[in-house]
Amino acid sequence: MLARVVLNPTPTDKLCDAQGRPSFLWDCDLTLAELEERLRSPDPEVAAYWLGTVMRQARPDDALTLSTPSRMRELWPRLDRYLGKERAFWAWYLDATASKGGAG
Repeated sequence: MLARVVLNPTPTDKLCDAQGRPSFLWDCDLTLAELEERLRSPDPEVAAYWLGTVMRQARPDDALTLSTPSRMRELWPRLDRYLGKERAFWAWYLDATASKGGAG
């Protein structure tokens, strides 16, 4: 039986400042819309850089609302170098969800 995953993402009005910039992107000046555009980039290096930034700096629930585990796995060879101390968590999470056949 698969465990049910319940996400508790930060509401957008609390996630972003008055200019629409996500609070977890403290080191750059991007709006949430600009970030989402970069996450959808057809260039896998660009998408991996920004997804790695999200996975490293955002709460896991927020990262999982901006991307999917399958996209994270797809880009893993390019993005794992951007994860810093969060790499172990995401490696565990993606392995766990893959072995259970779920979570995107």
